[in-house]
Amino acid sequence: MAAKKAGGEDYGAHQLQVLEGLEAVRKRPGMYIGSTDSRGLMHCLWEIIDNSVDEALAGHGTDIAVTLHADGSVAVADDGRGIPVDIEPKTGLTGVEVVMTKLHAGGKFGGGSYQAVGGLHGVGASVVNALSARLDVEVTRAGKVHRMSFQRGKPGRFDDDGGEPSPDSPFTPFTTASELDIVGKAKRGVTGTRVRYWADSQIFIKDARFDDASLVDRARQTAFLVPGLGISVRDLRGLARDETGAPIAEKLDEFRFDGGISAFVEHLAMDAGLTDVWRLAGEGTFTETVPILDDHGHMVSTEVARDVAVDIAVRWGTGYDTRVKSFVNIIATPKGGTHLTGFEQALLKTLRKQVEANARKLKAGKDKLEKDDVLAGLTAVVTVKLAEPQFEGQTKEVLGTPAVRQIVAKTVERELTALLESQKRPVKAQAATLLEKVVSEMKSRISARTHKENQRRKTALESSSLPAKLYDCRKGDVEHSELFIVEGDSAMGTAKAARDADFQALFPIRGKILNVQKASVADMLANAECAALTQVIGAGSGRSFDLDAARYGKIIIMTDADVDGAHIRTLLLTLFFRYMRPLVEAGRVFSAVPPLHRVEIINRGKPNEVVYTYSEAELHQLVRRLEKGKRGYTTPQRYKGLGEMDADQLAETTMDPEHRLLRRATMADLEAADRTFNLLMGSDVAPRKEFLISGAAVLDAERIDA
Repeated sequence: MAAKKAGGEDYGAHQLQVLEGLEAVRKRPGMYIGSTDSRGLMHCLWEIIDNSVDEALAGHGTDIAVTLHADGSVAVADDGRGIPVDIEPKTGLTGVEVVMTKLHAGGKFGGGSYQAVGGLHGVGASVVNALSARLDVEVTRAGKVHRMSFQRGKPGRFDDDGGEPSPDSPFTPFTTASELDIVGKAKRGVTGTRVRYWADSQIFIKDARFDDASLVDRARQTAFLVPGLGISVRDLRGLARDETGAPIAEKLDEFRFDGGISAFVEHLAMDAGLTDVWRLAGEGTFTETVPILDDHGHMVSTEVARDVAVDIAVRWGTGYDTRVKSFVNIIATPKGGTHLTGFEQALLKTLRKQVEANARKLKAGKDKLEKDDVLAGLTAVVTVKLAEPQFEGQTKEVLGTPAVRQIVAKTVERELTALLESQKRPVKAQAATLLEKVVSEMKSRISARTHKENQRRKTALESSSLPAKLYDCRKGDVEHSELFIVEGDSAMGTAKAARDADFQALFPIRGKILNVQKASVADMLANAECAALTQVIGAGSGRSFDLDAARYGKIIIMTDADVDGAHIRTLLLTLFFRYMRPLVEAGRVFSAVPPLHRVEIINRGKPNEVVYTYSEAELHQLVRRLEKGKRGYTTPQRYKGLGEMDADQLAETTMDPEHRLLRRATMADLEAADRTFNLLMGSDVAPRKEFLISGAAVLDAERIDA
């Protein structure tokens, strides 16, 4: 008790810390930018870019240029009005210094300069300044180029001595009053702002890097959302490489789109379309009570009317993946919010009404649609614009303004109902196809749920409900069990003798299964091979797939080492990617790697040694090594199919866990994998033709079976 009392006496007001200005940002950067890794570094860049975009949204700019410099700095330049350079009366500082050094300062608090913007809290530029070892601002206004520099948020001058600007250059802070230097002249009518900064290594972790791919995607996205706005991303870091592997000194990406969010949806969609891109647009008004500064400098609660503009583009395709992106004043809200909630609720409500009204024609029965049914195959961009939206946190990932939900919902319900009930021939046909699709998704979901409820791990005595051609394993230990999907009956006979029946199951497929990239869900479920394989794995398919219900710990594709085998393997991987993706994400899908050659090395006085090789290059290397050592060997045996091996050879090389080689199918880059599958297996022929023609020059003709 005494120790406790002493500790309490030691705690006094002198131990309290008051962080002023930008000190709080440097002390707790995660509170403002989320983290100090690459994600936080990119967030700082978004803050600067978003300020330029807000200028364009306000009608004062048409071009933004982002440059990643080789020294680790980044510059953002726009042709907007330029940050004010005159003196702000309350602080006595120039507008540039106020924006860059004062938290919660700017022109987005209702002063009339901006209406619908992404920057709301007035902390973006000042936070970036606080977390930068150096930041330079150049403002072009009234025929002059003004400049001010900062070191970790403090204004002053760097002495670059005529060389390249660097955060390591000698710095002299302003001690009495700050000065905005005039460093050049500009043509009449030319305005803009250029910000270049060096992220502070004292704040960000060593491995933090600007992600050029993410930056390019964001630039493209913004160009879609602001029609007519041009955005360029120039990478001078020399990280990109050409076809020969040499570094590219400069990489430039430029974007400008006039089609708006309709073009954005077309860009995002990866499957064949069931409907055209439909636009759902409308407006609404709500009131909210906000504190406003009166003439005496006091905050007074005032009821303010807010206008909300809703603009949504939707398109349904043949697949079941959902791609919905939501934005508030062109700022992405990846975690949604009230606008996305209103959109999804109205979507479900409207389609439920239409299905109920046409239940007999659609054979829908009394079952009700659920959200997943209407979202299947949907690609959508949801945008709302309003003054001073409420976000949850500075990172602006979730919209919190409650009234927006109802306004979005009413707009979607009104506009979508009009389309679904339209008598125009093309729209009427698309609406009918859409209703058939959502009902099909509902039936598939109910069927899959019923199957999952009834499916149980079968023992050898209970396996009658599984396909007859499945050779199941004896033990029920899912974690250590393996399912080999075997190409052809000839390989199946050898595999039966080569497997360990305790934990290895075999399932043969004949020929090439359905290309599910082109087919609908109903076609996939109706296909005998796909349906049987889904039943064998026992975890369902699509959205209802339950990884915990999978009957095997490993799924191993075992096909011949030829072109046909590669094609079958690609078709099977497409099936897993589209309808059993959690298996791939969990790293439970593999391809067996059978050898191409068998070479028997002759040993005098000892048993001969058998060596397997897995490529032509490996075989030639082996032969050269043997001939150099003057060792005898038999003529290499070339395996064109699994059936050419005997059981011992197949077990030793391909099935025995002690010796085999497996190639794991991974999902390190989901979107890149999606694009690749769509290129190789999708319904759009032209890109695949171009891919084949471009690769013809590097194709080894001897690998083609003819």
